[in-house]
Amino acid sequence: MGETRRIVLKMSGEALASSASDETIDAGVVERLAGEIAQARSELDLQLAVMVGGGNIWRGTTGAGAGMDRATSDTMGMLGTVINALALQDALEHHGQATRVLTAVHMAEVAEPYIRRRAIRHLEKDRVVVFAAGMGNPFFTTDTSAALRAAEIEAEILLKGTHGGVDGVYSADPKVDPTATRYEEISFMEVVSKDLRVMDLTAITFCKDNGLPILVFDLMTEGNLLCALSGEQIGTLVR
Repeated sequence: MGETRRIVLKMSGEALASSASDETIDAGVVERLAGEIAQARSELDLQLAVMVGGGNIWRGTTGAGAGMDRATSDTMGMLGTVINALALQDALEHHGQATRVLTAVHMAEVAEPYIRRRAIRHLEKDRVVVFAAGMGNPFFTTDTSAALRAAEIEAEILLKGTHGGVDGVYSADPKVDPTATRYEEISFMEVVSKDLRVMDLTAITFCKDNGLPILVFDLMTEGNLLCALSGEQIGTLVR
């Protein structure tokens, strides 16, 4: 039996929203994703932490664009991620999967504070850890926060689940350029030099500097999350 894999999944807030209605959080989507996570945890030898975004509730750049102070706007976004994290925790527990929300912004009545050793201990006890409030600092995306947490807990890979119907990294925007081709594997240097929008540049350079591979895949197609967690060939591997 090999060593247990430790994985961080970055899930955007928009992935949890409904495209069919005005609901901020689509219970059906959250339920499906939680089901796939619980199934993976029961079938595979892995430890899983999830970093959730907050774009379905609030985007820091939206407020900043409207003249709001960027730090304030980003803090609002961080609080949005906590709402998503609690929704995901609830759905996971309905599937019988023990889950802990660890937040970078202190709110003792709602979730545990993020402490690195505590996060690792929860993973070792077979709990899914959901990271909320990014890294607790404005001006950083939850992509960068996911990369930081993955390095901190010594995860072997960062899974970046996309929600816009794009199933990996392409040579150009596939929605605009029909000749765009998907890479099965690509280097960090190529991603930077070709300005391919995998994650924000801070996250990419952080992963490169820390030798943390990224798997970019379509989170919204049923079964894809299970495939990605089990290490099947899916999406694009950046390393």
